[in-house]
Amino acid sequence: MNFPFPTLMVQGTTSDAGKSTVVAALCRLLKRQGINVVPFKPQNMALNSAVTADGGEIGRAQALQAIAAGLAPHTDMNPVLLKPSSNIGAQVIIHGKVRAEMDARDYQQYKTIAMQAVLESYQRLAAQYDSIVVEGAGSPAEINLRERDIANMGFAEAVDCPVILVADIDRGGVFAHIIGTLACLSESERKRIIGFVINRFRGDHSLLQPGIDWLELQTGKPVLATLPYLHGLFLDAEDAVQPQQAARGAFRVLVPSLPRMSNHTDFDALRAHPEVDLQFIQQNQTIPPADLIVLPGSKNTRADLEWLQAQGWPQRIAQHLRYGGKIIGICGGFQMLGKTISDPHGIEGKVGTSSALSLLDMVTEMTAEKRLVQVSGNCTFAEANVSAYEIHMGTTSGSALDKPAFTINDQPEGALSADNQILGTYLHGLFDTPQACSALLRWAGLQSHTTVDTTQLREASLDRIADAAQPLLDALMQFDQHGSTS
Repeated sequence: MNFPFPTLMVQGTTSDAGKSTVVAALCRLLKRQGINVVPFKPQNMALNSAVTADGGEIGRAQALQAIAAGLAPHTDMNPVLLKPSSNIGAQVIIHGKVRAEMDARDYQQYKTIAMQAVLESYQRLAAQYDSIVVEGAGSPAEINLRERDIANMGFAEAVDCPVILVADIDRGGVFAHIIGTLACLSESERKRIIGFVINRFRGDHSLLQPGIDWLELQTGKPVLATLPYLHGLFLDAEDAVQPQQAARGAFRVLVPSLPRMSNHTDFDALRAHPEVDLQFIQQNQTIPPADLIVLPGSKNTRADLEWLQAQGWPQRIAQHLRYGGKIIGICGGFQMLGKTISDPHGIEGKVGTSSALSLLDMVTEMTAEKRLVQVSGNCTFAEANVSAYEIHMGTTSGSALDKPAFTINDQPEGALSADNQILGTYLHGLFDTPQACSALLRWAGLQSHTTVDTTQLREASLDRIADAAQPLLDALMQFDQHGSTS
C-alpha cells in the first residue's frame, strides 16, 4: 500500500482535542502496512518529556508516537521543546539540548531561529522516511500567536503540506469549534485543510449525521471520520494530569500536585495497579492519611518547595513518618528531601538558597548542565532490576548518599534513610519496570503478587486506537498527494 501523503499534518481546534492520539494511531496503522513512517512535532510545550537514544530530550507524546511507529525516539521528532518554569517563562530546548531560559516575549522574537532548527529536523526525517505525520500544537486559531508561527499553519505553509483538523465532540460545541477555527485562518490556510475528524464520540451516530451534513455543506470539506470515545486507555499524557479516577485499591499513595510538576507519567503504573489508590493532592485540598507519599519531579524545584511548605506538607509528612509511613522523592522531589537547595546562577528562577525538608543529610546546587541519560541497574533494598532515565539539573552531595537506593552501572545512586522510611532518587520511570515496581511497593508496605506491565498495556492501547482509526486511514487513502480526492 502506498500512502498518498509524504507529509500530513494533524491540527486541532483546541488543546487536548486528540491530536497526539490521532498521530499515534496513524503511525501504528501505517507501520502495519509496512510504510516507513515517522512522527514529528515542530514545537511542543510540556513538562512531560522523554530521554532519547541520541542523548536528548523531547516531548513525551512524540516518544509514544515513535513507539507506535516502531521507532526509537529521536530528537529530530520534536526539535523545539518548551518547558514552562513560570507563567511567563520557559526553558527552551533545541534539538534535545537546553538553549536558554526565555520569557514569552523574547521567545516570540526567537521563533525565527527556532524555525531553522525545525526545518533542519524535518529535512533530515524527509530524507529517511516515506511519510511524516506531523502534530500541531494547541490551535491554529490563536490570533495572538500567529506571527512567526512555527507550530501550526506557519509550518504547514513552510513545507507545503495538507492538514486535517481534529475536534473533540465530548466537550460540546464541536461544529462551532470547527467553523470558528476556519474563520480565523487565511484563505490559503483554509485551503490546506482537506477534512475534519470528530473525536471522542459516544452515542447514536444517526443522530450526529444531520450535523455532519450541515458542516460539509457549510465548509465544502468532508468529515473524514468520527472516532469513538475509548475508555481505559493506557497512553502517556503529553502534559496535563489525567482526571482523578475512582479508588482502585486499599493501598493509598499520595502525590502533591506541584504547580510545575514534571514527568507525572512516573505514576502511570501505579494508576493501573488494581491494589493501589493513587491520589494527586491539589492546592488547598485536605491531605488524607496514606501508606506512601511520593514527591514528584519539578521544573522549578525551589518555587514548588515553597508551594509545598505553604500547603502544610512538611507537617503532614512529619506526622506520616511518626506513624511509620514511607516517602519516595523523585528528581526534584529528591532534592526537596535534603537540607538546602541553592541556585547561585538563577538556573530555574531567582538566585538564592531555600531551606528544604531536612529529611536527608544532603544539599543540592543547581547547575547549568542538564543530565539526560537512559540507565539500568538494580535496587539495593531488594533483588530487582530497574530501567529508568535521568533528566535533571543540579548536583546533590552529603552523607545521605552513602547509603544508596540503587546501583546503576556499578555506581551508587540515590539515598535510603537509616530507618528505611525515606527513599530518594534521580531516576524517572521507576515504576515502569514490573520488578522494580513490585519491589518499591513491597518496601512501602504493600504485600502483593500483582504486577503491572506498562509496556504491554501501552502496546494494547496503541492497537486499540489504531483499530478505531482505521476508517480515517481508509478515507485518507482516497486522496492524492496534493490533497485532492481521486
